[in-house]
Amino acid sequence: MKVARFHAPGDIRVEDADEPVAGPGELRIRVRNCSTCGTDAKILRYGHHHIRPPRVMGHEIAGEVVDGAGGWAPGDRVQVIAAIPCGRCGECLRGRMTVCPNQESMGYHYDGGFAEYMVVPEKVLAVDGVNRIPDGVGFAEASVAEPLACVLNGQELARVGEGDDVVVMGSGPIGCLHVRLARSRGAARVFLVDVNAGRLEAAASLVRPDAAVHSGEGSGDVVDQVLKLTEGRGADVVITAAASGAAQEQALRMAARQGRISFFGGLPKDDPIIRCDSNLVHYRELTIVGANGSSPAHNAQALRLIADGRVPVADLITHRLPLPEVLDGIGIVSRGEAIKVTVEP
Repeated sequence: MKVARFHAPGDIRVEDADEPVAGPGELRIRVRNCSTCGTDAKILRYGHHHIRPPRVMGHEIAGEVVDGAGGWAPGDRVQVIAAIPCGRCGECLRGRMTVCPNQESMGYHYDGGFAEYMVVPEKVLAVDGVNRIPDGVGFAEASVAEPLACVLNGQELARVGEGDDVVVMGSGPIGCLHVRLARSRGAARVFLVDVNAGRLEAAASLVRPDAAVHSGEGSGDVVDQVLKLTEGRGADVVITAAASGAAQEQALRMAARQGRISFFGGLPKDDPIIRCDSNLVHYRELTIVGANGSSPAHNAQALRLIADGRVPVADLITHRLPLPEVLDGIGIVSRGEAIKVTVEP
């Protein structure tokens, strides 16, 4: 079979491999879709400290069961979690699986979905990390459940709800999912912000925010623009769906009193420090939350949101590529030329 393996930064190869065999307690699936994301682009460029090469990449996985354990039958259509909690530590036992200190990941610690066939480890099944794809949901849509699960975790932590004015900073695929999920959770208005005018226009044409705010050079202060849109109050929730320290600093200034700010996008490891006006946090009673991946339960809920039509994702999949073109797909993601790219092995 064909796989896409990471060997070193700048070195991902599509190459031949033997079909894997499921061991006791494992599940073997035929991968039908594995979507790409910005993390894959970062791995290509920089590698990752959890990846010991060679490693088959890909963590947004959907496919068909071939054989294995857990009561699954050949032909069952399944979606697989990316982040694997241990299920046994103090955090997991307290229901905090997203911050499990023993967490492992598909495509990092275990071979992932950029392959024709893959094995789902026993520990994934042990934490209910394999979900049946509902009727009417395609494999490509199901593969988007993983990033949607991360978005769901972020919005639960930021308590996005009825009547909120929500600002989403970053109009990539994650930003688009944030807009749609915020609407499904009852947000009154959702505003989408980006420094890249072309990307913002393309995203806004699909997800139709109440306003698209260009924050690039020559467009004026983005905080002032948001304050005008919110009648001077600021936003109830600001989500930074971009790896930008500047966006995080701006989020603090555009949040309404008792606003919630989600630092959803992590910052580069060599530049993780921002300037925080502590008095803004203190006097406005702001809440700042992080968001780190998703739990198995978030993945199952994300699939239901897609199946029910509450969070449509099919139109966000702008590129479908065969496995030999996976590097082209990662390049498209890196250049911001797509909303969502999926690979069909």
